[in-house]
Amino acid sequence: MNNRFTLGKHLKKYALWYVLAVSMILISVSLSMFMPQVALRIVDDVIVGGNYDILLKLLTIYLLLGAGRMVFQYTKEFLFDWISASISCRLRRDLFVHIQGLDTSFFDKTNTGEVMARLKEDIDKIWDALCFISMLIIEVVFHTVFILVCMVKLNPFMAIPPFIAMGICGFLAIWMDKKLDKVYGDISEENAELNTTCEENIAGVRTVRAFAREKFEIEKFRKHNDHYRDLNVQQAKIFARYYPFFSFISRIVPLIVLLLGGWFFYKGQLTLGVITAYISYSNNIVWPMEMLGWLTNGFSEAVASVKKLNKIYGEVSTINDPENPVILDKVKGSIKFDKVGFHKEDMHEILSDISFELPAGKTLGIMGATGAGKTSIISLLTRLYDVTSGEIRVDGVPIKELTLKQLRGSISLVMQDVFLFSDSISENIKMGRRAYVTDRIIRQSSKNAGASEFIEKMEHKYDTVIGERGVGLSGGQKQRISIARAFAKGLPILILDDSTSALDPETERDIQNKLKELDNMTKIIIAHRISSVKDADEIIVLDKGQIAERGKHEDLLRLKGLYYETYVSQFGEPENMLTEGVC
Repeated sequence: MNNRFTLGKHLKKYALWYVLAVSMILISVSLSMFMPQVALRIVDDVIVGGNYDILLKLLTIYLLLGAGRMVFQYTKEFLFDWISASISCRLRRDLFVHIQGLDTSFFDKTNTGEVMARLKEDIDKIWDALCFISMLIIEVVFHTVFILVCMVKLNPFMAIPPFIAMGICGFLAIWMDKKLDKVYGDISEENAELNTTCEENIAGVRTVRAFAREKFEIEKFRKHNDHYRDLNVQQAKIFARYYPFFSFISRIVPLIVLLLGGWFFYKGQLTLGVITAYISYSNNIVWPMEMLGWLTNGFSEAVASVKKLNKIYGEVSTINDPENPVILDKVKGSIKFDKVGFHKEDMHEILSDISFELPAGKTLGIMGATGAGKTSIISLLTRLYDVTSGEIRVDGVPIKELTLKQLRGSISLVMQDVFLFSDSISENIKMGRRAYVTDRIIRQSSKNAGASEFIEKMEHKYDTVIGERGVGLSGGQKQRISIARAFAKGLPILILDDSTSALDPETERDIQNKLKELDNMTKIIIAHRISSVKDADEIIVLDKGQIAERGKHEDLLRLKGLYYETYVSQFGEPENMLTEGVC
């Protein structure tokens, strides 16, 4: 079932505050309507009638009306700002939570820039719609209705030009909205592309410079930037094409009212006070006409943003907790793959007929060429994707019957592509089990991972704040912090996905020795180096998504197959290396 972005549930939470804010508008507009009536009395009774005794009273009323209007205007501005900021905060939070719950397949097909555009720019446009635009629309409606009612009461015939003008402006606003709708959709899409280009280049600035691609990337950015400019110019052209009509109509209405009023005054059917009030009302009805174009513009942007958000909310995760999950008292860590197959949409088979059993506390080594499916096995075990055939069990329970929290919360995963957050080293090591990882555990885990030797040399040691993605650290240092993080979690299953590739042989050997001591932890080691897997209880070699060879280190060497060829390429012929203890 598809979700749908809706403001309804959020608006209900602030319904009473919205009623109060709208009441402030109503009172403010009402006070504005009384001011021309006071001006009418001043002209007819004081200036023309000569009754100067009531002048002070009328001026006092006029000032009080102005002061009251100012107070209520401020109150409604504050209330709308507060309400819209609060709702936008909730919208952004809900969207972030929804995105966090989507399948990995969503992120495979959606670039970072698009997600950022939805979370930032589109929510901001809805924020504007909930704040200034909605407030002004309500104020324009009240203002226009009240003015027209007051005009009709003074002289119905003179109210005809404003009525006609408002009808024309309304028609133009609807027509302009249709023209702007597609343009705003295109602007939103291009904004996402521009964000993606910036994000990729900033994150990969070292790669760009290493390959001297600055000119290429600048040209790529220029094209997106120019297209974004052209779309905004197109929007401006549409707005500029119609806005002069709003401006012209708003300027011509007071003139027509003045001419009609003068004619009625000449005929003796109106007083100067009524004409003064009418001119005041006609001037007050000008700004709502001028605002229609701008309000239509902003409203169209918000509608386009809602459509973009609906697209994301239409994405539904297929990897969810079962209705009646099995809750294990304690995960021991045994793993079984039973004839597992896997392929993504519109792609060839990635894994086929993968079967193995790994008892708790044992170690499995996985080798294979790039693209053989090694990392896919880990993605299936952690349910980043679901198998398309076969079954995976943990402690004898199909992983689809476990909660995602218990399954993933039982696995420490160390990837080759290490991601470190812009935070202190200690906070990066604590990640995932912050409440349980003490300073003593951090230091011991760092020592076991060979990370303490460089951390202790830093000025602030474990409180050192590292840059985004671990910038400033070498690849080996980042891998050691990542391994320390896995050690610190102390979970029953540990997965190392080519996570020692950037380490020197001595450091790797030390870590391998520490891994041997973790006999209460089930370990899966994915590697290209023979030295990383040779001590595993079982090694499987993948080839084109299938298990081509399996066995212990010595058994695989005797087969003289893929594993043997890898060994020879790294160490030479086995018989030449026996004396050196590699075998």
